[in-house]
Amino acid sequence: MHKALTIAGSDSGGGAGIQADLKTFCSLHVYGATVVTAVTAQNTLGVHSIHPVPPEIVGEQIDAVLSDIGANACKVGMLGNPETVHIVTEHLKKFNIRNLVVDPVMIAKGGAKLLNDDAIENLKAELFPLALIITPNVPEAEILSGVKISCPDDMIQAAAQLLKTGPEVVVIKGGHLDGDATDLIYTKDEQHYLRSARIMTKCIHGTGCTFSAAITAYLTRGMETIDAIKCAKTYITQAIITAKEIGKGHAPTNHFWNAPFPLS
Repeated sequence: MHKALTIAGSDSGGGAGIQADLKTFCSLHVYGATVVTAVTAQNTLGVHSIHPVPPEIVGEQIDAVLSDIGANACKVGMLGNPETVHIVTEHLKKFNIRNLVVDPVMIAKGGAKLLNDDAIENLKAELFPLALIITPNVPEAEILSGVKISCPDDMIQAAAQLLKTGPEVVVIKGGHLDGDATDLIYTKDEQHYLRSARIMTKCIHGTGCTFSAAITAYLTRGMETIDAIKCAKTYITQAIITAKEIGKGHAPTNHFWNAPFPLS
């Protein structure tokens, strides 16, 4: 059985975080296990409150899952503070997870801060060196790299800086830029863009979570790294195109667009 682990925050609205990851895993026929780093009260209108899970409990969750069930790949999302970054890094090291996807979640769609400023350097110094892939969006890549990104060419300079922090592959999600939705895949040996037409919709909540979870799922199933990223791009694009408006704000994507009985 293909098994994946997500380490992330809980979204009570079901569109991002742990909930989005599990839906994505299920849609792509992967068994998903979870480590909850924070409980949030949120909906399509925004994040109303955040309650971090004590770091020692986060570590115990990782140990419980990986010592018994195991995982072919692991995704890390919202961590929140330096203590949680450290505990997640130390516990993942014990199990030598090879296929590690880190989505450096910093700010929610509605603007709520999901990573303390004092945790940014910990993330780069401790967790990024363990990662196979990191998947920042443009604002996150700017903060992490110190490079201002105004166009796709700027993404290359930022990705080069981020590659120095240790991951094998940097994927910068370009949805915040004008024009087509253009993402960059950057490694020490190759670089290329993934382009798709921009979709005018309110159904964009949890897109980053879903994209990184899809990469994780495809890696879990044994797909090569670049192919997993390309397939995840297709998956999230279709999830946005087919999404229905739920709630009064930014609605979630349709994680089950590929199901035999689509959501109605």
